[in-house]
Amino acid sequence: MSAYTTTNPTTGKTEREFGSLTADGVEDVLSRSIAAFDSWRSTSPADRAAALARTADLYEQRADELAQAITTEMGKPTRQALGEVQLAAAIYRYYAEHGPDLLQSETLDVDGADESIVQTDPVGPLVGVMPWNYPYYQVARFVAPNLMAGNTIILKHASICAGSALLMATQLHEAGVPDDVYINVFASSDQIADMIADPRVRGVSLTGSEAAGASVAETAGRNLKKAVLELGGSDPFIILDTENVEKMARTAAQARLSNAGQACNSPKRFIVPDEYFDDFVQGITKEFEGATIGDPLHPDTTVGPLSSVDARDKVVEQVKKAVSQGATLHTGGEAVEGDGAFMSPAVLTGVTKDMDAYSEEIFGPVAMVYRVSSVDEAVALANDVDFGLSGSVWGTDLDEARDVADQLEVGMAYINEHGTTLPGLPFGGVKRSGFGRELGRWGMGEFVNTRLRRTSRR
Repeated sequence: MSAYTTTNPTTGKTEREFGSLTADGVEDVLSRSIAAFDSWRSTSPADRAAALARTADLYEQRADELAQAITTEMGKPTRQALGEVQLAAAIYRYYAEHGPDLLQSETLDVDGADESIVQTDPVGPLVGVMPWNYPYYQVARFVAPNLMAGNTIILKHASICAGSALLMATQLHEAGVPDDVYINVFASSDQIADMIADPRVRGVSLTGSEAAGASVAETAGRNLKKAVLELGGSDPFIILDTENVEKMARTAAQARLSNAGQACNSPKRFIVPDEYFDDFVQGITKEFEGATIGDPLHPDTTVGPLSSVDARDKVVEQVKKAVSQGATLHTGGEAVEGDGAFMSPAVLTGVTKDMDAYSEEIFGPVAMVYRVSSVDEAVALANDVDFGLSGSVWGTDLDEARDVADQLEVGMAYINEHGTTLPGLPFGGVKRSGFGRELGRWGMGEFVNTRLRRTSRR
């Protein structure tokens, strides 16, 4: 059986298999990618931007087809899948519109020479290793800026997202990106490691697990390659005060249950003052119990299956272990009987530092709610993990909320919102959540040669 398959997590049935890259395929891919680099880097920024604009058009025109593909592959409810398609389109369009300006040379006002200019040049072929939870969005935020910069791309998607990977490649090629400038590969981990080690490849970007990130970073470091890593998260959601606990609990539940909780920047730890704690727990429990679990193609479904039965079983086991170690389970946490990878959303309280759930990422529809008695305690708890992707602070006093947000050890701090992603905003984390940034001008700056040209008269 091929490693690349479409196994529908709603039904548990394997619907399609895909051939993998052959043993001699690595050399072919590398040769094609480096050969295409010279012509692509010489293509004008305006022409590269036009190809990205056409890509955005195709995403919008084929939104229904694209959405259904990922709903089938990894179980994202249709409305959320359509939203992801639109976000991917917006990213391609952002770089089509802003990319040429971001590549303009900059003249520095530095004495001692006639001219000091900083140029932005592409570096060469890049490898992208992408995850299954946001199949289009996470590819777009790596691919769009780097195609705009003039780099060529070798893209390895998650093994369960082969169908959408082919759709993305087809669209880029139809939009005018040459076949060898963007190459989709159904490669093994060992083959990807060989590509990263090859001197023709100039960098790698990975979005995925800590283990995968550590492996890629080790290979990249050993071969002196630039790497960007976006890894796990255990984002805090800190409530300072609220005029409506029920509404706050509803907002929290919606954020946590989006994509069945399978998001690195999903709010996973809800940190609540004593005075609101009981009402908040009651409210989020009610929301979790009222969620509509079922076929992601049905318009009323709010929580679809997890990406696979194995992924579902891992989350269920994490909940069971937390309870066995002394946590309190208020609702859910069980596998739903029948076909597919469904589980009932869970709410946990009483998680303490000596429990596994305190420090690990739970990648599914599980909310951990913590009680605190002061703002200082909330901040200390928020920062007391190895992750540092994002976090949010909720309150009516914006000055206080800003002060708390500024104390969070994260790459992205939000006030009265959580996890907002827009093409012009930088995305990335610190600590074990990775390093480097994607999107906006920061994403354009990761895999380029920031080249100084200085001219002096003799």
